[in-house]
Amino acid sequence: MAKGIDLLIVSPGNNRIIYQDLAKEYSAIEPPIWAGLLAKFACNQDFNTLLIDQEAQGLSSDQIAQQGLDLNPKFVVVVVYGQQPSASTQNMTMAEEICSKFHSQAPHIKTLMIGGHVSALPEKTLNESSVDFVCQGEGPNTLQALLELNDLENSNQLNKVPGLWYRKNGKPVFTQPSAIIPENELTMTLNGVAWDMLPMDAYRAHNWHCFDHINERTPYATIYTSLGCPFKCTFCCINAPFGKPSIRYWDPDFVITELDILANKYGVKNIKIADEMFVLQEDHVIRLCDLIIERGYDFNFWAYARVDTVKDKFLEKLKKAGFNWLCLGIESKSKHVRDGAQKGHYNEQDIIEVVRKIQSSGIYIIANYMFGLPDDNHQSMMETLALSKELNCEWANFYSGMAYPGSKLYDMALQKGWGLPEKWHDFSQHSYEQLPLPTNHLTAGEVLSFRDNAWQEYNTNPRYLDMIKAKFGQQVLDHINKLTSHKLKRKFAA
Repeated sequence: MAKGIDLLIVSPGNNRIIYQDLAKEYSAIEPPIWAGLLAKFACNQDFNTLLIDQEAQGLSSDQIAQQGLDLNPKFVVVVVYGQQPSASTQNMTMAEEICSKFHSQAPHIKTLMIGGHVSALPEKTLNESSVDFVCQGEGPNTLQALLELNDLENSNQLNKVPGLWYRKNGKPVFTQPSAIIPENELTMTLNGVAWDMLPMDAYRAHNWHCFDHINERTPYATIYTSLGCPFKCTFCCINAPFGKPSIRYWDPDFVITELDILANKYGVKNIKIADEMFVLQEDHVIRLCDLIIERGYDFNFWAYARVDTVKDKFLEKLKKAGFNWLCLGIESKSKHVRDGAQKGHYNEQDIIEVVRKIQSSGIYIIANYMFGLPDDNHQSMMETLALSKELNCEWANFYSGMAYPGSKLYDMALQKGWGLPEKWHDFSQHSYEQLPLPTNHLTAGEVLSFRDNAWQEYNTNPRYLDMIKAKFGQQVLDHINKLTSHKLKRKFAA
């Protein structure tokens, strides 16, 4: 067969199995930023590279395998990252299916998986998937070393690739850890996303992100300004590819060049800052806001913050720069429950004051709540629901406690023999067979039912609906009423 391209990068995804009917209209379709970063990285090393976004392009695994046959790459990289840490695991179902198709239809084309999930479970991934190689780590160093090899069958060459798992004589072998990219080299090494390889007209913002303009959810993009997180919440798996809690920043001057491209070339207005913790480091936040303000762009941003990281000096700058939404991980009203999850050192009054402060600045809030953390009982969850209704934020996400691979809760679940979903996509909060963790007081089914009922109660609460109509108008109110008419089908609800 004729020699083809050097590298085919595939971002797997199927919103239908992850979100059920919500995928048709309500869920976001987000550009695969890690795949885009790696694609541009490979191009910068003069490797001929193409990128497929399965979800955005609507391709089946068979179609992707056929494209692979036509392109005949040296190898295929399936990038199993998500736009939030948990999304890596829920995309594993399609990642495994894609690798299986290549294995059966094009066995001469080697496959590599990179991502958060596979970094958390590299040996398990290698043993249970039809994949040739697994990367443990963030990926660029491993990818470059593999691309530079002239023989992907030679174990003596493979042994020199950092962060690589492969099979030797049928047994899994790990080479050696791959160092993460130092912060002072981040801008030079991962110097942007290969936007030109992505179907930019296919991406769609979250519905709530565009409550001010509900019919203008496209164009849409997401970007990173930092990698990792310094905190240690037990339910989070963000740092699986990075080895330990840490955070590294791109230079704000470089970030603004990416924003320039999105605004001037693609006409993007709606942007998610995908950093796990954006509102944190003062110099970074203020400098980036100043650069955006200088440009005069009319962006509609949303980003993550924490109750204990929001400072008064941030808010005016954030709002002026176009940060219309901040996402707060409130999780639980109970300090005991939050402490058990290693989630901050603040109290209920701190939560209320920060929420009101943000709203007073003209910024809307996405409030994240979690039911089914280890110390939760029915009373504590009822109190969390009551707090959510008291705060009455512009949007609320209600999650069930899940043991995502790479989190401390996953290790705890294995130690205690707690049941886990049989399929990777059922780690999704919205899938049919989602199976949350039990608590010390509740079954998994009880947690799941409480979560679903809480979401419905919040979004049909007259006080919430009155606020929505007053702030965003009848059209958004109708949108939410239509949304709440969709009931998720659940196999394990109590």
